[in-house]
Amino acid sequence: MGQWVLQIVSIVDLGRRNTHYKIMFKTIADSINHGFLDASTHSVIATDIAPSVTLTGVGHAKSCFPVAQFSQCAIGMAVSEIQQLRLQVWGDESIAVVNRELSAAWCQSSVSPIDWPLPASWDEFAGDYCCQDGWIRLHTNAVRHREAALKVLGNPTTKSAVAEAVSQWEGPALESAIVDNGGAAAFMMSREQWSHHEQGMAVAKEPVVLWENLTSDEKNLSSSLTNPERPLKGLRILDLTRVLAGPVCTRFLASLGAEVLRIDPPHWDEDSIALETTLGKRCAGLDLTQARDRSRFEELLTGADVIVHGYRRNALESLGFGDSVRRKLNPNLIDVALNAYGWSGPWTNRRGFDSLVQMSAGIAQSGQAAFSADKPIPLPYQALDHVTGYLMAATVVRAVREKLHSGRTLAARLSLARQATLLHELSGSVADKATDTIASDTLASVGDSHFQMGVEPTPWGELKRLYLPYEIEGVRLEFDHAVNRLRTSEPVWH
Repeated sequence: MGQWVLQIVSIVDLGRRNTHYKIMFKTIADSINHGFLDASTHSVIATDIAPSVTLTGVGHAKSCFPVAQFSQCAIGMAVSEIQQLRLQVWGDESIAVVNRELSAAWCQSSVSPIDWPLPASWDEFAGDYCCQDGWIRLHTNAVRHREAALKVLGNPTTKSAVAEAVSQWEGPALESAIVDNGGAAAFMMSREQWSHHEQGMAVAKEPVVLWENLTSDEKNLSSSLTNPERPLKGLRILDLTRVLAGPVCTRFLASLGAEVLRIDPPHWDEDSIALETTLGKRCAGLDLTQARDRSRFEELLTGADVIVHGYRRNALESLGFGDSVRRKLNPNLIDVALNAYGWSGPWTNRRGFDSLVQMSAGIAQSGQAAFSADKPIPLPYQALDHVTGYLMAATVVRAVREKLHSGRTLAARLSLARQATLLHELSGSVADKATDTIASDTLASVGDSHFQMGVEPTPWGELKRLYLPYEIEGVRLEFDHAVNRLRTSEPVWH
């Protein structure tokens, strides 16, 4: 312990000082437990949050939602599961610390480049545009999505021309046209509109974590967990995720020793955020439309302990690797998946990203109303992605614990849209808030002392990286693989 020293506030102390905060933490913990005992009816493993997680830091991000606390609590849940795993496997009790300022910082950028500029986070056409009846967001970072949106708009070549073209459309009609053409867009709705929308109603009925018992009585993993200092060492995780929640999940697991093998198709590019999303992982490429690569993928599935995937719900099915096929290839495979717009309802197969879900689910409109702004005001960072990612990590570790205890193999399903609903539930509507809870940025600044010693070399240039926002007594947190470009490793297990 001792990466950083800040004011320490225990969960119990926070509970006395901030009932809302305590409720938030407990609600997130309960969301992991909800349905778990139903999916694992004979389980007796602990489902309580470890009492020794300590939360540090004070202050708020500039938002009408308690977004910094939301992120910190989600990280705390993932950390708690590691504590419980170490207690279950090795009998080791440990304290842990999760820092709020660093939690918020890692949700934005964990790096400071040395004498070179970071790649742009957004494509030149991505952003919010005013249409005839409100606002719409276009997500154009992926080439296919950009081409799809621009084609619908008549192939404008400048952002101002895009804005002019968008202004001629009604928002819902443009959203539908872009989505139907293979693009990604979202018309801004209020929370009330979303709650009455068919997809919003479907998502509201879903649990934060949908657990499923896949059966199996095999307790063994591909390799025994033998090192309490690196508690996930030997765990093989097949990573089929992209921007951004899934990579956050597998990065957390990699920091604790898991072998994470990320697989991407030939066309996918993520250079703009690879410094964040590839840390600790080997990154390989396969084309699942080709027989040779399909055969290799089957071998990887057979040898994995966990698969984490974040493609649209029907994507793997369309490639011939749906749920039933994966289970046949590896009945012991823990399966954790993310979907943007939920697991039921008419939008379950819709392309989605954090910034789009914020528009659909009323978050951006709530910000606009709270700050009396003339445009959408989203969260200060993509918190839905990060919270979902850390909760996915928590479910992976919970499922590993259950596998070691009973042999049962579990699946877990999460979505960005359900985290948006959870954030609304935790925060209440803007109309119910006292004006002093619409906070300016009062988080402590992240300065030089928060960065690790030494320089980190990368294919893009040298950089400094922040300390991780979590520490666990007796655990060595580190990454076995440096950041790299996609498809630079062989698709094999080590």
